[in-house]
Amino acid sequence: MSIRNLPGALVLAMLAGSIAAADHTKDTPADVKKAIEDKKAILLDVREQSEWDEGHLKDARLLPLSKLKKADARDLDLPKDKVIYTHCRAGLRSLQAADLLKKLGYDVRALKPGFQDLLDAGFPKAEK
Repeated sequence: MSIRNLPGALVLAMLAGSIAAADHTKDTPADVKKAIEDKKAILLDVREQSEWDEGHLKDARLLPLSKLKKADARDLDLPKDKVIYTHCRAGLRSLQAADLLKKLGYDVRALKPGFQDLLDAGFPKAEK
């Protein structure tokens, strides 16, 4: 059967499935905190600069998704030997960032919990 003969909704569903983004990690906040404490991972905040300026997590690095989309792989100062946990406000940008970084060979895991959720889970907030 040709794709032309399929209902439009089915075609869209098939296309969406074939380009689906990575899933959020199943690693728990406790697992993430331990990996960061053990220096086996870093936390990468992919929110925009203005969001970061309003508050961010201690020891997190900032790389806004908008800049990551434009970045040259050689310009990224990220470790290839550590897990990179991406986070944002609500989880969507962390998935997009993870997809981009995975294509560049990084071990990336997108966090579904957003900034406030991570604070609530005991991640320390950076001092101003």
